[in-house]
Amino acid sequence: MPVNAELNAEIRILNLFNLDSSLEGIKAHKTADPESLAAIARLYKKGLVTHEDGGYLTDLGRHCAEHVQNALRILSAGN
Repeated sequence: MPVNAELNAEIRILNLFNLDSSLEGIKAHKTADPESLAAIARLYKKGLVTHEDGGYLTDLGRHCAEHVQNALRILSAGN
């Protein structure tokens, strides 16, 4: 599966979440770049975050973010 620009933006957003606390979400301001706003809206439509402008991870979103962050940590090892 190729990683296109949209998927890359979604991965970048999922990597922003602090998985050490379920009480910490993200909020995209209206001044955020259009790519990030669109990525967050797609994550919302996929059921991974609680609001179109960010919010908190859903259970599925947390599971996905854990995998994303673990993969990025493994791939970045030794850099």
